[in-house]
Amino acid sequence: MEDIRYHQASPVAHVEENNQEPKKHSKRGFASMDPEQQRAISREGGKAAHQQGVAHKFTSEEARAAGKKGGEAVSRNREHMAAIGRKGGTNRGKKKNSTVNVETDNQQ
Repeated sequence: MEDIRYHQASPVAHVEENNQEPKKHSKRGFASMDPEQQRAISREGGKAAHQQGVAHKFTSEEARAAGKKGGEAVSRNREHMAAIGRKGGTNRGKKKNSTVNVETDNQQ
């Protein structure tokens, strides 16, 4: 007898009995709960971790160092940084134009 635990799940979405819409996955357990109930349970886990002393709380120095590493990693990608700058310049131009338009509308 084969053990079905070792078979890979099929990437094909399951179809419901009434052949209407393919079902991606069933919501069971944690996923079936409403978001507020999920947050409450997660909150309890965080509190328990702090009480046991296994949770990590960043100091301001650690957070600063982590942010610096992230910023350096992102800024290495020149294409990404150029896209950010281009988007910012475009948005600034839109904002500037809308302000000018509002002022000219008020004068008329």
